[in-house]
Amino acid sequence: MDAERWQRLSPLLDALFELGPEERAHSLRLMREEDPRTAAELEALLELEGEREDFLAEPLVAPLPGLRPGLEVGPYRLERLLGEGGMGQVWLASRSDGLYQRRVALKLLRPGLADPNLRLRFTRERQILARLAHPHIARLLDAGISADHQPFLALEYVEGEPITDWCRARNVALDTRLRLFAQVCAAVSHAHANLIVHRDLKPSNILVTPAGEVRLLDFGIAKLLDSEPLPQEEHTRTGVRAFTLHYAAPEQVRGEPVTTMTDVYALGVVLYELLTDARPYPLERQTDAAWEEAILLTDPLRPSLALQRAADAALAESAAMLRRRARVVAGDLDNIVLKALAKKPEQRYPSVEALAQDLQRYQMGRPVQARAQSVRYRFGKYVKRHRWALASAALVLAVMSAAFAIVAWQAREALAEAARAQALQDFVIGLFEGAGNAPRDRPVDLRTLLETGIDRGNRALARQPRARAELLGVAARLRLGLGDYEEALALLQRQAAILDNVEDAPPSLRLEAATLRGQAQRQLGMNVECIRTMQPWLDQARRQQAQLPTQAAEFYSQLGRCHRANGEPQAARLLLERSLALRRDQLHDAAGTVENLVDLAALHADAGDAPAAMRGLEDALRRLQRDVGTRHPLAVSIHRSLAALQRERGHVALAEAAYRQALALARELHGERHPITLSVRRQLAAVYVDQGRLDEAARELRATHELLVERLGEDHVEVGGSYNSLGIVAWERGNLTEAERLLSLAVANWRQPAGQSRLAGGLFNLALVQHEAGRDLAALAALREARTLRERQHGAKHPLVGDTDRLLGEVLLALGRHDEALEHLRRARTLTMAGYGADHPQARRAVLALARAQAQAGDVRALAQLDTLAALSGHDSEARRLQWRARAYRAELRCDGAQPAQGRAELDALLRELQDQMPEGGALVREAATIRARCDALARR
Repeated sequence: MDAERWQRLSPLLDALFELGPEERAHSLRLMREEDPRTAAELEALLELEGEREDFLAEPLVAPLPGLRPGLEVGPYRLERLLGEGGMGQVWLASRSDGLYQRRVALKLLRPGLADPNLRLRFTRERQILARLAHPHIARLLDAGISADHQPFLALEYVEGEPITDWCRARNVALDTRLRLFAQVCAAVSHAHANLIVHRDLKPSNILVTPAGEVRLLDFGIAKLLDSEPLPQEEHTRTGVRAFTLHYAAPEQVRGEPVTTMTDVYALGVVLYELLTDARPYPLERQTDAAWEEAILLTDPLRPSLALQRAADAALAESAAMLRRRARVVAGDLDNIVLKALAKKPEQRYPSVEALAQDLQRYQMGRPVQARAQSVRYRFGKYVKRHRWALASAALVLAVMSAAFAIVAWQAREALAEAARAQALQDFVIGLFEGAGNAPRDRPVDLRTLLETGIDRGNRALARQPRARAELLGVAARLRLGLGDYEEALALLQRQAAILDNVEDAPPSLRLEAATLRGQAQRQLGMNVECIRTMQPWLDQARRQQAQLPTQAAEFYSQLGRCHRANGEPQAARLLLERSLALRRDQLHDAAGTVENLVDLAALHADAGDAPAAMRGLEDALRRLQRDVGTRHPLAVSIHRSLAALQRERGHVALAEAAYRQALALARELHGERHPITLSVRRQLAAVYVDQGRLDEAARELRATHELLVERLGEDHVEVGGSYNSLGIVAWERGNLTEAERLLSLAVANWRQPAGQSRLAGGLFNLALVQHEAGRDLAALAALREARTLRERQHGAKHPLVGDTDRLLGEVLLALGRHDEALEHLRRARTLTMAGYGADHPQARRAVLALARAQAQAGDVRALAQLDTLAALSGHDSEARRLQWRARAYRAELRCDGAQPAQGRAELDALLRELQDQMPEGGALVREAATIRARCDALARR
């Protein structure tokens, strides 16, 4: 129904609502004789009013013309209609241009409404959502205008139910409803902090996801407090309201300016519905006029009274539940809701934070601001909040014998606590005593000392299970620091068995135990087990985060890392952002804040968004240097991550500089023999390999390998990394047999649980060597396994899968399986360009491999592409390597074609340049020499 038609029908419908049944039927008969169409439409609307409770909750306007499933709007393809409103429609859509795969909620402006203010409001929503970043607000992903001038917003698609429907369908407890409402308040408060008023808060804009988390939608009519007001903003000329009447504040109905307290009123209506499953104004006639009158003039029914009336009309089983809820709601919750629903804005809560804090006071048993602070009221709250302590005190005063018993018990507890503390102190001292008793000419074996200390502690604390649990947690931490993940997990499993039988273990100890177990399992590659271990404690962490913010923040961080390692970036992001909020806003933990910023940057890197990852790491480094200092272990991690990203993008000189910074700091903080220092030295050696400094890389890697084996043992995953690096150097130097042996050792090492995240990279490198050695069937098997692992870890569209497809295509070409090879090479080009970007070295390498294969098959366009790649210029080593390889492939084609002499001359010039630039040789030099030898063989035929 278009807006002009609705304007004609609306007053007639209101008039019919005012009539009784007989008068209404008589009026419709007369109208049918004069205007049958209008009469039929009014009868249909009257039937809807009787059938649906939400009749007229949204404007009645015509659907957007020409839209249908399958239609493309900008880079998105429409799938199905999700909903309609006064501004337009929202469709479920997916990306259609192949850049990446993602489903979005696509919001389209209604072109049939001529008022230019609607287009301005739509544009404003794009600006508003772009500045909002909160875990409980649906994010803006994209915005633009399609080829047929259709403006669109691509929003995060949220699967969920309106908050009131979700609570009603599951009959959830009051505490859960208040927890969800607190999330809504946090989201709205974030919007207000960005000077944004939502102005259309209602249950259909507040969804609850399957994970039980709130998402706030639709800032379509939100008002920017720091922007100039739009002309005729409150009432468009089309007659469509810019808000939903049932949740509108009195000032909105009167057309007065709105403020943040307008949202407070709407939140009051939503809270009323969450408490009572009903609206605050029970009306006989559901007309706009009746609603406006109630909002302006009628006091809302107390929520407890509404529940009591619902109980009187309900069946016996439901009535008992409603009466129990009415008793809980009566009093403070009644007052909180009615204060939020005050007619005058100045009588409401001054902000959403004030409303949320009053609800938090209620949940904590403290006096609320919505009620007069009389002495009697405050005393009653104090007694209720401390009823057990006061009851104990009364009991002590009444019965002296019980008092003496309690004192004696407390004395025993104090002695037990002292004994526990002494035992833990003895454990630490015993470690140093053990170290001092070792012969001076032998190194101290920390692991043996730990095992001895644990045995001693277990004997001393045989009758103190809680203290033994804490001792095992301390020992497990030390094992984790040494990299002994399996031994740490064994200790933590013993700790869990003890805690299962200890009733008085504090929540802090239980949360710490779950966190450490999850950390050990993640380090062992047991990502699913980590989630299973920690997920049952998530509600406990939420409940305790106000009292135990440090433990809760560390719990959220570790669980988030497990979700990230398990390929679940959205769940990881939500948990890491929750930890970041605790550490930044409540704990003011500068180092912890930086740690979470590094975690979030790693999520960008996992998604292939290297620029965003680098921005996040640089921001984390600035914060660390400003708030903590330059000499902190986190700085080592950040410099290493920045170096890895620079190396991945082909900026080898920048990567070397960043690794040198990390190495200097690691030596200063950890010493020369620490695993972190050795790991940085190995990564720096990998950069030497990229630069062709093979002898220098080999010396560095041999030195670090000996230290790693001595410190960590042959089976440690870091030793597997050392074998991998040594194998790559051996391959570059042309020793293929030794390279395959070393890389096979790395792959065998990484097949243990702790090395699963590295196994795919080891298999890829092994296949690289086998391919050059002519063992293409073995290389094909290794690559197929690597591809499966990378798909499982990162998803089928990740650029690392594209890298694997590129080498798979080259191996299949060598095996003569041309069509299958081209399929892999095309997919490699698509995935690497979408994930890395067109200018990334790995994306260009995939383009080059495909162009070579197509040119060999006679594709003239591919030959032109080889010429383009051969002419590329660049100062970094990866760009030069790409150009050299392209020149070699172009000359190879000339040898195979009609210009063999020119091809040989180009190869001779290239080899001279390579020998000048890479005097120590390398895989690229050998490849160019092999192509030159083939040219000579062809010439002799």
